[in-house]
Order: sequence, then C-alpha cells, then structure tokens
Amino acid sequence: MRSLPQPLRLRREVSPLELFYDLVFVFAVSQLSHHLLEHLNWRGAAETAVLLVAVFGTWAYTSYEATFLDVHRQVTRWMIVIAMGLGLFMNAAIPGAFDDRAWAFVIPLLAILFFAGAVTALATRTAALREHFRRTLIWMAASAPLWIAGAAVGSGPRLWWWAAAALIDLTGTWLAHPLPGRTLHSRELAFDAEHMLERLRLFFIILLGETVLTAGRAMSEAPVDLPSVLATAGVFIALVCLWAAYFGGGEDVITTADPVRSVRLGVNSGYLVLAALVALAVGSELTIAHPTEHGSATTLALLLFGGPVLYLATTAWFFGTTTGGAWKERLLACLALAAAGVAAVWLPPLASLALLDLILITTAFTLTRTHQRLTSSLKTATTN
Repeated sequence: MRSLPQPLRLRREVSPLELFYDLVFVFAVSQLSHHLLEHLNWRGAAETAVLLVAVFGTWAYTSYEATFLDVHRQVTRWMIVIAMGLGLFMNAAIPGAFDDRAWAFVIPLLAILFFAGAVTALATRTAALREHFRRTLIWMAASAPLWIAGAAVGSGPRLWWWAAAALIDLTGTWLAHPLPGRTLHSRELAFDAEHMLERLRLFFIILLGETVLTAGRAMSEAPVDLPSVLATAGVFIALVCLWAAYFGGGEDVITTADPVRSVRLGVNSGYLVLAALVALAVGSELTIAHPTEHGSATTLALLLFGGPVLYLATTAWFFGTTTGGAWKERLLACLALAAAGVAAVWLPPLASLALLDLILITTAFTLTRTHQRLTSSLKTATTN
C-alpha cells in the first residue's frame, strides 16, 4: 500500500489584518447576546442558535481559506477586507434578522461564503485544495436556496427554513464537505495548523473580552450599590476562571499529528464554545441587573450555569480527542455545575453566582496543575 506523503510544515504568525477581521465577528457576539436577551424563550434561543451557526460558520470558512491561501498574498488580503465589509453589514442586521431585516442578513452572508469560496477554489496553489473548495461551494449551493426562501417568507416559518440551511452548513463543516467518491486525505495537505489553532485561541480570548464588556455595560446601567458591584466582580471572576481553564497551560498540550483534523476539531468545538459564552453573557447581564431578585430563577440558572457546563463539556471533548488527557477533570466540573444549577433555582442570583465562582476557581486551579503534568509528560516523551 502506498504511504501518504507527510505534510509540509509551515508556520506563520497571525497578522494584524486577521485580528482586525476578527473584530467584526466579535461585534456579532454582542448582537447575538442582545437578540437572546430580548427574546428570552425557547424560540428566541432557537433563533439565536441558527444565527450563531451562520455567523461562526462564516468566520470559520474565511479563516480556513485565508490560512490556506497565505495572508501575505495580495489576493488573500483583498478577500479578507471585502469579507470584513460584508460581515459588518451582516452582523449589524442580526437583531432584525427574524423581523424586517432578513435580506440585510442573508445577502451579505451568501456573498461572503460564495465570494471567499470561489477565490480559494481558483487561487489556492494545489490541485487537492482546489478540488476541496469546489466541493465546499457545492455544499454552500445546497443550503443557499433555503437561506433565500427563509428570507422571502414571513418571520414565523423563517426559523424552519433557516434552521434547515444552518443544519446543512453545520454538517458540511463537521464532515469536511465530502461528496460521494470524492474524499480528501488531510495528511496530504501543506497546512499551517499552528497558525489556525492560534487564530482560534485569539478569537476565543476576544470573545471572552466581549463578555467582559457586556458585564461592564450592565454595570454602567445598574445602581451603584454593593449587590451590583459584587455581581460584576463575580462575573469577572467567572470569566477569568474560564480563561484559565483553557489558557492555564492547556494550549501547550494540543497535538497536531494530523494538522487539518486537529484544526477541524477545534472549529467544530468553536460553535458550542461561542454558544456557551453567549448564554453566560446573557446570564451575567441578568445577574448584574437584578442581583438580589429571584425573577425567572429557572431561566437564570440555565444561562448562568448552563453556559459554563457547555463550555467545559466542549473543551473536555476537544482535549480528549487531541491530547487524551485533561478531560475527566472538566467532566467532573460539569457534574458539579449541573448540581449547583439545580440548587440555584431556589437561590438569589448573587448567591448562585458565588456558588458558580467557587466551582470555577477550583476547576481552574485543578486544570492548571493537570496541564502542567501533561506538558511535562510530552516533554519527557519528546526527549526520549
């Protein structure tokens, strides 16, 4: 049997243009959080999930394509700038996407996907990649009529049309856009996995930063009293712990034996991480606004504890599939958070937040030590 060629190892730094591009999609996080906050019910959650798939899928497609093309090429730079401008219009339309701004959301969305996909299918340097992105365009063509039909119908049935379109896009991303009899062996590709993983890490840091800004905006609108100050401090502590749960050495133990697969797993997990942070942002805003009032206790507990549970469960899956370690600790933390979330239904928001912080602080310290042990093991294995 013929062995597959080893991929060419590349390494490029993340460019300022790529970080500039990311800011447009961080703006989308604020818009998604606002949409969920304004429609705090199951339909609103479903609408937010559909919009989230479209927004993060667009970021993932274009970031993949920029990495394959090399951001230092002129064609790549123009592609990023044009996609960024279209993305600004798309994300600005998020609050009204299920009302009177459906076309303002769908037209930029499809323009970004087909424009960036066509550029990559034509300009990438290898036949295997050109073939792959032609397949990607076919998957996009399958979902595009559903996005268009959803924009054409009323706001009621729109959710079903767009949910079907989002499901096709999500399935394509998850499976790497296969077609019958046409597959891509990822080990054959020269791909800068470290660059794309760094893009994901920096993007998640910016997303956490956006959640900090959400807390700050909520604090600016809340009364300047002790409960509000304590709630804001508690939200900040929770965000720092979520940051430390990954960046406390976790980025040093991700392996890339199969570069494209490693990045694909990271992108697939990104949808859920983004959903987790949107939920936590809304829960945090509600807690800061009403730190001592029970209000809708079940909804608040679901957001405040469900967001971190989804975040840790997703990263547990990612670490389990890429490193084989640091996942049991995350699952144990999920169990503790789930139990605390049930108890939070009967607790004031401020007490629930204190319970959340206690669990997350313990989790962050535990994972930091676990990551250090894994890093030492990897170094020892490499030396031997």
